[in-house]
Amino acid sequence: MRVLVVEDERMLAGAIAEWLRDETHAVDLAHDGEAALERIAVNDYDVVVLDRDLPRVHGDDVCRELVASRPDARVLMLTAAAQLDDRVTGLSLGADDYLTKPFAFPELAARVLALGRRSRPAVPPVLRRAGITLDPARREVFRDGRFVPLSKKEFAVLTELMRADGAVVSAEQLLEKAWDEHADPFTGAVRLTILKLRRKLGEPQVVETVPGVGYRVA
Repeated sequence: MRVLVVEDERMLAGAIAEWLRDETHAVDLAHDGEAALERIAVNDYDVVVLDRDLPRVHGDDVCRELVASRPDARVLMLTAAAQLDDRVTGLSLGADDYLTKPFAFPELAARVLALGRRSRPAVPPVLRRAGITLDPARREVFRDGRFVPLSKKEFAVLTELMRADGAVVSAEQLLEKAWDEHADPFTGAVRLTILKLRRKLGEPQVVETVPGVGYRVA
């Protein structure tokens, strides 16, 4: 999934991003509300992890704009305030979930994953197609019963292809969901990852190239 982490405490923001990247998500960072709004305007995020107390533009205002302009994105609001009124206010602004600092990283990752499922059309918790079984929660892939060890990026790309359920996914869509904003669209990263994925999945090939359009799992 594509995730935006908006947190002005840079060490905490970096730690959150590192944890979520280990969960195979593509993560962008913003350290104030103004930068968050700039990224939201140009990128399609599945989940936004949003600190409420932000400089320049308050997190409440970011949440309002996000709900209005990107209604499919899900918002996990972070705050140091644990009072009930604060949680109610955050949720009334349109946030989908609320997490009080300090928090455990595994819990944050689990909440992000749960929100990401809600940002897309419903799919089975375990994806199956063309002899491939992919379990997003366990991060495991099997081909005809054989375990297939994949890198984080390969797993992220295959997840997007499996979610499409046979539909074609463009290289641009894969870059959007599996890489962050620093990815160079001209590096051939998607093509190289597809080649590695095909090699690991083995014969017969199931990841097809649709010339000029993208890729699909047949």
